[in-house]
Amino acid sequence: MVIEWIAGVQPVVVGAVLVWASYFKLVASNAPAAARRSALSRLVGKERVVGAYRTVGAAELAVGALLLLPTSFVGASSAVVLTSGLVGYLGYARWKAPDSSCGCLGEKHAPVRWRSFARAGVLVAASVLALFAAAWWPVSLVDSPLASLLLVAELALVVTLSPELDHRWLIPLRRWRLRMAHPLGGQAFEVPLESTLEQLYKSDAYRGAVDRLRSEVLEHWDEDDWRILTYAAGAETAVFAVPLTEYSPTSVRVVFVPADADMMVG
Repeated sequence: MVIEWIAGVQPVVVGAVLVWASYFKLVASNAPAAARRSALSRLVGKERVVGAYRTVGAAELAVGALLLLPTSFVGASSAVVLTSGLVGYLGYARWKAPDSSCGCLGEKHAPVRWRSFARAGVLVAASVLALFAAAWWPVSLVDSPLASLLLVAELALVVTLSPELDHRWLIPLRRWRLRMAHPLGGQAFEVPLESTLEQLYKSDAYRGAVDRLRSEVLEHWDEDDWRILTYAAGAETAVFAVPLTEYSPTSVRVVFVPADADMMVG
């Protein structure tokens, strides 16, 4: 039956996404910085957020592994609980910390918007369908030639609904379209703020200062070959200088100045 092979591939869809999400939380060196920027820090506090972030990653890894193993019904039941909890977390984040990052699939700053809710809805639906899987997912892939296409399509949908991954495909695609169409003619090209933030988050300067930051970007402007960004840091203001003409996280610099000081950059 059609429902059987559709349900049969859902454990690998959800399992792959959960293992993928857990990898960043448990392995990435910049996961603590991402945790502190996430809405989870508002929920559990900055002092406990890294431990909570790692715990979520461990839970995702355990449930993802169960889904990929023959015990997929146990995994599917756990996945329904986990993904439903994700919807609740997103609702809290949207309500209490609308400008904070989700922290779900990577380090990129991605406030909770409709795409995050749509992705969570897809995962909840896939988890529920996985409860009805009659065979282990490799068997479903072998038995139905359409199962592989469905698997690829669902994973592609998850990627499309993941703003954290836009820098992997959407931004390069837009840049390619700009190069092909030449819509700007001889006008100067402005580096997107998102690209600057991506470089900033990978820098040692940011990682060393993130515990002192108390806001998202307050102001930003360009000075020669640098983009200047400011953040609140208690009684001080953190001023970062990020290269505009090259990708060089090691060149990022930061200075803390009194919050009421006039900043002159030249």
